[in-house]
Amino acid sequence: MKSLRDVRLSVLDLSPIVEGGTVADSFRNSVDLARHVEKLGYTRFWLAEHHNIPGIASAATSVLIGHVAAGTETMRIGSGGIMLPNHPPLIIAEQFGTLEALYPGRIDLGLGRAPGTDQTTSRALRRDPSAADDFPDQVQELIALLGRPNPAQRVKAIPGANSNVPVWLLGSSTFSAHLAALLGLPFAFAAHFAPRLLFEALEIYRTNFQASERWPEPYAMVGVPVIAAESDEEARFLSTSVQQQILHLIRHAPTPVPPPVASMDGRWSAAEKAAVHEHLGAAIVGGPETVREKLEKLVAATGADELIIHSGFYRHEDRKRSYEIVAETAGLSGSLKEPESIGSV
Repeated sequence: MKSLRDVRLSVLDLSPIVEGGTVADSFRNSVDLARHVEKLGYTRFWLAEHHNIPGIASAATSVLIGHVAAGTETMRIGSGGIMLPNHPPLIIAEQFGTLEALYPGRIDLGLGRAPGTDQTTSRALRRDPSAADDFPDQVQELIALLGRPNPAQRVKAIPGANSNVPVWLLGSSTFSAHLAALLGLPFAFAAHFAPRLLFEALEIYRTNFQASERWPEPYAMVGVPVIAAESDEEARFLSTSVQQQILHLIRHAPTPVPPPVASMDGRWSAAEKAAVHEHLGAAIVGGPETVREKLEKLVAATGADELIIHSGFYRHEDRKRSYEIVAETAGLSGSLKEPESIGSV
């Protein structure tokens, strides 16, 4: 049975915009956080594509990945993820081929099939409502564009061809678990916002995995929200920022990240409270010992090869401290080697 010290730890960042803050502040904080967790020994730092959400600044994901990569030295930087149906595969191949040329051996390409936004904004993106149905073909087209070109191939990604940027599939349902298994790709489950199907998706992925040249064995990452602080009481207080933010999303009135409050009582209905708690069903909130105990249980239950942690805070220093606490409780030292298949693709 795996323990917390057997798995890699990584970071999922949305470049949060807080109340009273600016987008420029968010970008500076993302680079500062990336440098911080790089020193702590985290494996990778991923940014996610979202659109028209006032509290998230990572919409131009490829651009921001380049900015963060320029501010770090060794850690892998990537997307968690690029919402592929929003883009032609050729464009993504060119963007990530460019990133790989600039930062060789450090770029990851995680792909999702959701729009990363609401239906109105999807139309503004000129997204075809049926685009998600073609996701398997789009993924295979993108992988081909990033691989060795065929001499007869008329359209090539320049840059991009022969860059072999590692491709991951991300999902919050069983669809991408099936597809990742079929294509022999690593799989990341988004339990940080949709934990309900976590165990079913992992079982499907591992049971049906078809070995590929790049990935002879399945590799599963689990996204988990963590709010760590010096005590359980302080962590519960700080967690009210993300609770409020999700409450606003449920009400279809998203806002920048608000400051924490002493109590959520009177701020939500019983139904809203249940919805927020369902959304955060996998959340780990507490002081160092509580966080260590719950992370150990998660690793033992899921058998995850890697955890990618998303921590939503109002104050940037609280977020940095949370990642420090996780690193300390996990005995993180950067000593775990990257799987050979990751480095060879």
